[in-house]
Amino acid sequence: MKFITVETYDELSRKAADLIASQIIMKPRCVLGLATGSSPVGTYKKLIEKCGEGDLDFSTVTSVNLDEYVGLDGTCDQSYRYFMNDNLFNHVNIDKDKTFVPGGCAEDLDAEGEAYDKLIEDLGGIDLQLLGIGLDGHIGFNEPDEVFVKGTHVVDLHESTIKANARFFANEDEVPKKAITMGMGAIMNAKKVLLVANGEAKWDILQKSFYGPITPEVPASILQLHPDVTVIYSKK
Repeated sequence: MKFITVETYDELSRKAADLIASQIIMKPRCVLGLATGSSPVGTYKKLIEKCGEGDLDFSTVTSVNLDEYVGLDGTCDQSYRYFMNDNLFNHVNIDKDKTFVPGGCAEDLDAEGEAYDKLIEDLGGIDLQLLGIGLDGHIGFNEPDEVFVKGTHVVDLHESTIKANARFFANEDEVPKKAITMGMGAIMNAKKVLLVANGEAKWDILQKSFYGPITPEVPASILQLHPDVTVIYSKK
């Protein structure tokens, strides 16, 4: 594991974007696992800049996102499909038909989870998985639990996650209470994992996740078992 500490969010974003860009350059037909939330936004901005300057080509890249709120479709501005379009896909030369997000409005969410895992398997797995981390250690929407869940599944969001995400909604009552999330199987099978976190509030959970016991009560702790993890943390 590489644990990189930087001073600013801009530096975090630049380093993370450089690593993702290197993956695309080394393997133009790579599969990127992508994340939402505030932490990766700066990274996406840096990638957009690289693409706009002609230094990066997304035309043969495939992406699979970690999760989606249950009940929100891609036209809703709080959905993660909308987030990805707005923060990355609309601004680079990626083929949107090759950008995948779990279907939060699927009639059969269990079947949707199975189909999403099959999709990732058929793609040959994820070459580089980008992650953020919640204050309770969740990655994707894999919340603290008694077990690590392997496959893509529906999860009841913890109160702390709902409160943390309320800043993206008009009020806390509007935050969906369920999500469909990639499980630990696809994340752990990714060839590389890149986790970004910023702010002093994330320091304690990073210490628990990467230097404490491996336990499903701290979901990110399972990453200690991954052979190629890079963590980039900025204090600000």
